[in-house]
Amino acid sequence: MLIQFVLVIAVLLVLFVFVRSSNATYVQASKRVGLVLFALANVYAVMRPDDLTAIAKMLGVGRGTDLVLYALVVAFMAGMFSMYQRFRVVDRRYTELARTVAIREAEMVNSERGLRSAEVLSVATGDGDRTPVVTEDAKRPTIETADAKQ
Repeated sequence: MLIQFVLVIAVLLVLFVFVRSSNATYVQASKRVGLVLFALANVYAVMRPDDLTAIAKMLGVGRGTDLVLYALVVAFMAGMFSMYQRFRVVDRRYTELARTVAIREAEMVNSERGLRSAEVLSVATGDGDRTPVVTEDAKRPTIETADAKQ
């Protein structure tokens, strides 16, 4: 009886922290609803293990604990797939950010060298790409005199 109380409190605490966390604002509502339903199923399984065994036998599984294990495997795989998708999106964003920063830094260096940027259409992507172009002024060597420095 004590273990049931401890498990129910643990499930409810995790659920409360997840749903009420200010850092979890990016979590979709469907995922929150799914977690609440999963938590309720866990509380039911803890409180009524004999019912869970009866449900497992109806589904062709020997014991209720095996049914819980199978459900956890499916939930784990769904969570891993969700994390994989999220990391792919984040990875793409970081790649685009790194490209943008590199292009801006290159443009700053080129402008310091007297090069200007011209809009060029990229053959590979069809995007507008910025390529440095040497101006006529930058091609001519200049000789500084003592009067020009002042």
